[in-house]
Amino acid sequence: QAITRDLIDAGAELVWVGYAEPWKRFPGMDELEQLPQVEMVPLDVTDSRGVKQLAGSISAKVDILVNNAEYHRAEGIASRYGVETARAEMDINYFGLLRLAQEFGPVMRARGADGVRSATAWVNLLSIYALSNFPAHGTYSASKAAAFSLTQCLRAEMAPAGVRVV
Repeated sequence: QAITRDLIDAGAELVWVGYAEPWKRFPGMDELEQLPQVEMVPLDVTDSRGVKQLAGSISAKVDILVNNAEYHRAEGIASRYGVETARAEMDINYFGLLRLAQEFGPVMRARGADGVRSATAWVNLLSIYALSNFPAHGTYSASKAAAFSLTQCLRAEMAPAGVRVV
């Protein structure tokens, strides 16, 4: 919500706000929906088809993509059994970013290379745990480290087209 308001305060005419659970209203959703610059769009980064459909409908109009999708369950590796939580963290934190990059990236690269409308940027909100694993957040740290590595790749692939990745 703060990111959305900051983008509007900076002059954004339209901000798409993706939300993963259309059946569940999050705190502050009503206030965001009231802002004339905001359009709420369903976006589950674990759904490849849904990401592809959304990118097909809006990617040509996206100047700045802010990825803040996150799944985090605090617990160490030894105290948690099974891989379900780690799998969910990777699916959202890493594969979700990959899905967004594969679907939004090509159009953003094309737009970034356009001399007339070349102001495009990609922002990934990660975590300090991407750089240094903290045992109480073991699998989360691993998923964010993977996302950080993917972000470095995305930066290298997008740079020649003029898309800034931060």
